[in-house]
Amino acid sequence: MAEILVLDDVLDAVVLIRKILSRQGHTVHTFTEEEDAIKYGYKSHIDLAILDIKLKKMSGIDVLAELKRLQPEMKAIILTGYPTVETARDALSFGANEYCVKPIDKKELESKVEKVLQL
Repeated sequence: MAEILVLDDVLDAVVLIRKILSRQGHTVHTFTEEEDAIKYGYKSHIDLAILDIKLKKMSGIDVLAELKRLQPEMKAIILTGYPTVETARDALSFGANEYCVKPIDKKELESKVEKVLQL
């Protein structure tokens, strides 16, 4: 199973994602602060990062770019509550493999995680 990093500035969101993906057998590391997630990327292997696009200090795109610099093989899913063509295009151009709209649908998240991990 996969090592998954989840970053969202809303604690309830990371708790929900951890519950959903832990039940699938994944190891899920949750963060609500951008710096903590990036520090984790310096020292630990990440198979998949699930990042909210709107965070406190940085955008999810900025965090994605930094994590991809550290771990180019890492896969990524960007979450957003504000879907636009521009944010989807930005997410994909910076290396996201998939895009997921909030509120999170359990089945959609499970299927997108499975799909991205098989790439």
